[in-house]
Amino acid sequence: MSSPLNLPGWRHVYSGKVRDLYVPADASTGTATGGTEGVTDRMLAADRMLVVASDRVSAFDHVLSPGIPGKGELLTTLSLWWFDQLAGGDGGRRIPNHLLASHTVGADDAPLSLVPAEVSGRAMLVKGLEMQPIECVVRGYLTGSGWAEYRASGTVCGIPLPEGLHDGDRLPEPLYTPAFKAPMGEHDENITFERSVELTNPQVAAALRDLSLEIYRRAAATAEAHGLILADTKFEFGLDADGVLTLADEVLTSDSSRYWDAAAWATGETPSQRMASFDKQIVRDWLAAHWDKQGSPPELPGEIVRRTADRYRELLARLTGDLP
Repeated sequence: MSSPLNLPGWRHVYSGKVRDLYVPADASTGTATGGTEGVTDRMLAADRMLVVASDRVSAFDHVLSPGIPGKGELLTTLSLWWFDQLAGGDGGRRIPNHLLASHTVGADDAPLSLVPAEVSGRAMLVKGLEMQPIECVVRGYLTGSGWAEYRASGTVCGIPLPEGLHDGDRLPEPLYTPAFKAPMGEHDENITFERSVELTNPQVAAALRDLSLEIYRRAAATAEAHGLILADTKFEFGLDADGVLTLADEVLTSDSSRYWDAAAWATGETPSQRMASFDKQIVRDWLAAHWDKQGSPPELPGEIVRRTADRYRELLARLTGDLP
């Protein structure tokens, strides 16, 4: 993993698999939490934090080499677009998020950007949150590890499903399948809703579930309007200083979600062929075919890197009509 950047006025405090977290250089140690990629320890009290998306790419809990050129900016741009949609841009109610209202300080005629030029376009200025230890996964379609479990036992994360479903089928209703966020390098643990209650409390656990399902349904409708299927996704939430449950980290990106082309899906083409996916499934498939998950993963070929970058760009263009 590459070393964190030396950003003037900021102090690096954490690196996840694909994002780095900074606080103001003069921030003092305290009891609030910052949040990205499973940062659940109580860390630093800061009125603002900087979440920087790198070009690193991960699969099977490993950071791979090389990275995907431009990935950090592409995913940050998409997250910001989705935060705007969920703030009421899609006609729904406003979902609170961790973004700070302004990235500048100072006089109107000479504003000072709070985001360093070195990470402009791939950084989000956010407020500190008490991050919840739950990864909120919502599955609208049967695929991936869910498909593997269904073939073995007829369930997904222990939830019984009707017989006769196939890889890529739409589920009767979206499933909320929470996971416990493991430390970096370890596998997240699928848990029951009851276990999520034990890890938080009944009110928070229910709110995480209900909010996750609401966001998924809204995002799936938006994606459908752009000829896309949102097969599944995952969210992270934290509590702000007022106790408000707040959407954090990245949201609905190619790294945290599976997107498929709706027209290809309608033809019956199975997702296992993956030619119509707009996420890092290209990387997962290549790695699964060329690595036994023992030792260090092999280096990604240039073609896999290029194809993945192209799919990330196409997703952003199809959803937003623009590129950074």
